[in-house]
Amino acid sequence: MNTGELTDLGQQLRVDSVRAAAAAGSGHPTSSMSAADLMAVLLAHHLRYDFDRPAHPGNDRFVLSKGHASPLLYSAYKAAGAIDDEELLTFRKLGSRLEGHPTPQRLPWVETATGSLGQGLPVGVGIALAGKRLDRTGYRTWVLCGDSELAEGSVWEAAEHAGYEHLDNLTVIVDVNRLGQRGPTRHGHDLDAYARRFQAFDWHTIEVDGHDVDAIDRAYGEAASTKGQPTAILARTLKGKGVEGVQDREGLHGKPLPEADDAIAELGGPRDIRVQVQEPPAARMLHSVHTGNFELPTWDKGEEVATRNAFGEALAALGTGRGDIVALDGEVGDSTRAEFFAKEHPDRYFECYIAEQQLVASAVGLAARGWVPYAATFAAFLTRAHDFVRMASVSGSGINLVGSHAGVAIGQDGPSQMGLEDLAMMRAVHGSTVLYPCDANQTARLVGTMAGLEGVRYLRTSRGESPVIYGPDEEFPVGGSKVLRSSDRDRLTLVAAGVTVHEALAAADALERAGIRARVIDLYSVKPVDRATLRRAAEETGCLVTVEDHHPEGGIGDAVLEAFGDGRPVPRLVRLAVRSMPGSASPDEQLHAAGIDAESVAAAGRLLVEEAVVP
Repeated sequence: MNTGELTDLGQQLRVDSVRAAAAAGSGHPTSSMSAADLMAVLLAHHLRYDFDRPAHPGNDRFVLSKGHASPLLYSAYKAAGAIDDEELLTFRKLGSRLEGHPTPQRLPWVETATGSLGQGLPVGVGIALAGKRLDRTGYRTWVLCGDSELAEGSVWEAAEHAGYEHLDNLTVIVDVNRLGQRGPTRHGHDLDAYARRFQAFDWHTIEVDGHDVDAIDRAYGEAASTKGQPTAILARTLKGKGVEGVQDREGLHGKPLPEADDAIAELGGPRDIRVQVQEPPAARMLHSVHTGNFELPTWDKGEEVATRNAFGEALAALGTGRGDIVALDGEVGDSTRAEFFAKEHPDRYFECYIAEQQLVASAVGLAARGWVPYAATFAAFLTRAHDFVRMASVSGSGINLVGSHAGVAIGQDGPSQMGLEDLAMMRAVHGSTVLYPCDANQTARLVGTMAGLEGVRYLRTSRGESPVIYGPDEEFPVGGSKVLRSSDRDRLTLVAAGVTVHEALAAADALERAGIRARVIDLYSVKPVDRATLRRAAEETGCLVTVEDHHPEGGIGDAVLEAFGDGRPVPRLVRLAVRSMPGSASPDEQLHAAGIDAESVAAAGRLLVEEAVVP
């Protein structure tokens, strides 16, 4: 296309953005209008993409980080022939694929869900990492950001990581339109302020007039030819460009244009330009997925093994058997034991350093390219990345997260290092799976199982050594549990997971010496929970004690209670959990202080049974 045709295409994208928002009665047309020329040039001259084959390995990848500008994205899809005008006007309506913020659950051309600002570039870094280090098919990753979201710290985690990794296959286009939701942005139209920040992280920067299609065209070409550095194109634009009544004016964010028909006429009226997007080059994925047999590590009963060690060894073995497995760590691989994978498969190991948002975002980006990521850090530190986990669920992303050093059982390091909220956080994520193994063989099996699950999967591991209680051939289906002690004379049931399983077993021994038989359930699958086994235990014993190395809110106790949420009678229940703020002490002292050690469990069990028989 020549200059005039590109300008006309930009006007068409503006008109269609206005029309879509007007039809919906909501949306962000002014945010779409500022970036229309940037999108027009990318679509017509630089993007290499087969819309009929969104999984083509040679396709460039495009991420709309400013997801609220979805009318622009959908207008571009229409120009490319991927959707028609009738569908465009279903924007934001019930049942439409064209949601207020785009998601890959609905549209095959969307790489990741956006709308929570500051996430597009971090995920784009993950996609670019896959392209540069794994796929090697030559595709480029393009990310369109807004200037407001550059206030997010996650953007600068991504910028530093991209610069460090020399991701010259990554281009971020920043739509610097000066206006945020409630007024001017921090830096307004000061392109140099943004340039200095990107340059500090070793990016190549280009400053352009975002409405000069020829300058934009040259900038994209320069980005593609830049070697050894990612490129940031900083484009000065005007929000609401092309319509005098709204252009560069405050107070119009997130609203349809007040006089849409007049605005459309001012923009030159509807058009029906069709763009022949460049075909991607022929390419094939270079990695192979080995589906042959491989052996997970096993341990003998009675051995003392930390579940974090079992995770590391199992992940390394899984990586040997499957070429699509990748591992990521947040500079704690020696503690999480992800380093075991790094030593065996360094080409598929990604060090994300102390940047947990980028850790999860990289996993999401790698998963979008078909890889199966395991991302590990301390359970406590995953809380920093919860919004990325939440948005991974919105994307339907298949990622495995592993949180080590969980609970007060880590001992002397104190509360800043203790994951005490992680089960609640992960259980609350839509479609998630939450697993908490208590021994090495169980851990290894669950690590292997996770690779075949969908959605967000979370495995909680422990720092200290614990005895192996299961044989190497034991199976642990997701949604199941293990009844470790049971008799027809049981008077209560102890429900535990992870480190507290061993405390519950010791408590059951103490209770038996006192003449009280106790059933013990290992609830290794915290979500989904084994409702049938819990209900049967409640019917047969009448009393339940849950014990968890976690705060009482949202963890094992709540998971057990939900098994009785169908209206049936709730059994007598005592919930033992960490209810006070821990300090520094040995692991045994921590468990006792929290009231979740064997002595405390046995005392709670005796009291519960005594109260149950009081006339």
